[in-house]
Amino acid sequence: MARHGNQTIRRYPLAAIAAMAMLGTGGMPAGAAMAADAAATFPEKSIRVIVPFSAGGVVDSVARITAEYMANDLHQPVIVENRAGAGGAIGTDYVAKAPADGYTLLAVSPSHVVGPMLNAAVKWNAERDFRAVAGIGDIPNLIVVPAASPLRDLPSLLAAARTAPGSLTYASPGLGTSNHLSAELLAQSAGVTLTNVPYKGQPEALTDLLGNRISMMALTVAIARPQVQSGKLVALATTAARRSATFPSVPTVAESAQLPGFEVSAWFGLVAPRKTPDAAVLRLQQSVTKALADPAVVKRLAELGMDVAPLSAQQFDARIAAETRKWSGVLRNAGMGGS
Repeated sequence: MARHGNQTIRRYPLAAIAAMAMLGTGGMPAGAAMAADAAATFPEKSIRVIVPFSAGGVVDSVARITAEYMANDLHQPVIVENRAGAGGAIGTDYVAKAPADGYTLLAVSPSHVVGPMLNAAVKWNAERDFRAVAGIGDIPNLIVVPAASPLRDLPSLLAAARTAPGSLTYASPGLGTSNHLSAELLAQSAGVTLTNVPYKGQPEALTDLLGNRISMMALTVAIARPQVQSGKLVALATTAARRSATFPSVPTVAESAQLPGFEVSAWFGLVAPRKTPDAAVLRLQQSVTKALADPAVVKRLAELGMDVAPLSAQQFDARIAAETRKWSGVLRNAGMGGS
């Protein structure tokens, strides 16, 4: 004990100070207690899920189905907001700069990692500026050709491409989409040249494909399904790692073309600004996991062609890192960036 003027100053050993900091927390360190309290009270207001594309698309649909269940579980509104433009860059940049408090999330797909590789003006980085919340699932593509095409399996298509390099065309609804990436990876993996014909979207591309003006396309399962079932298109292979439940007789690209490890899917999930607290991320992850365990939610997502595959925040972060490495190499080899 020491005196300073008329005041008595009591000095405590550091161990005693630490012990007092733990009083009232059941022996839990103060920092951990604060985190536990935050987890118990989060969320205290509405949450926004930013979709960086227009309403009505697949990313938008996945976000709205998931958000509806999350709102019931979190007892707070989960509002889906579309901020489209610049191939998803506008909405993504908005979330990158948003407060890192768990109340602003971003719905993501492959363009989240590919966008910065294709657009030098983009300043955000998928790994540096964001952290994963949860993975939701994957939507594979089908390699399809018009019914009038003489090509009836993937080996014959690749043989034709080798015979006349560049003569076969494929439709894509924009650079960096899973449709474009599927065809580009197929060409590189098989050592052939395919000519990309870009369109504004899958519906426009489908029109020319049905008219036999395009040789092939990697088409989303949900859009391809009615055309294949009606006989207007022929499915040669699925780009996923395993066969589609919708088309179990259609082989994978890896099987049909003997390209082990070939896999391309449009994957979906939620991310948040990088400095979002662990407690908020954990609670949001738990809510997404609960949603994906609900048969009604799974059924609605399956109608989009999705294979539901829940991933924890840590697992989804690892997936994003792996996808970044994969497509950086593919796009660099194609002369389209990849930095």
